[in-house]
Amino acid sequence: MNRDSRIVPSRYPKRAHHDPETIYPILDEALFCTMSFVHEGRVRSIPQSIVRVGDAVYFHASVGSHFFRSLAELEEVCITVTLADDIVVAKTAFNHSVNYRSVVMWGKPEVIDEHDEKYAAFKTLTEKMVPGSWDYLLPMTDKQMAKTMAIKVPITEASAKVRQGPPSDVESEEPIWTGLIPIKTVRGAPVPGPDAAGISLPAHLVSPTSVKE
Repeated sequence: MNRDSRIVPSRYPKRAHHDPETIYPILDEALFCTMSFVHEGRVRSIPQSIVRVGDAVYFHASVGSHFFRSLAELEEVCITVTLADDIVVAKTAFNHSVNYRSVVMWGKPEVIDEHDEKYAAFKTLTEKMVPGSWDYLLPMTDKQMAKTMAIKVPITEASAKVRQGPPSDVESEEPIWTGLIPIKTVRGAPVPGPDAAGISLPAHLVSPTSVKE
């Protein structure tokens, strides 16, 4: 992985990591990212669902998207993800912080037309969002495939930045509480849609917190 100067943060560089063993798990846990690029002389940022397959990340978009149709012409995009783990509460507001894991990466986007790679990207993204659902759902049709773009960005230039641990604070005897407030992303119990009346919750959606229909 390239070690360009822009992937070395100027603030707390010791928190930076450039190894796939740190970067890939963060990308795998993140459901969403922000993709930024310059188009027609203006900076654009688009929130996107994201999935990693090997040494690349994939996205999907409608073929009618004005912005995404232009991606193949771009030299690079910047992709960022952040996972917040704790609010760090210190004795001073100045020293409040966040325990987090983040990734910033740059790469040249490629629109995927090859059927098998495109199909595999959609399947992997769907399974990431709703594990176990691909084989349960109606099969994806060729018409649906044709209406959906698959965009690939190789992971060639990337940096993770991680902060974990208790607050760093001024030395003081004042009785002020310090510590961590955990931030958790939790999947709640599925809520049936209008067409699901009388249909049992499928096994892949059942979790310890799910209520069976």
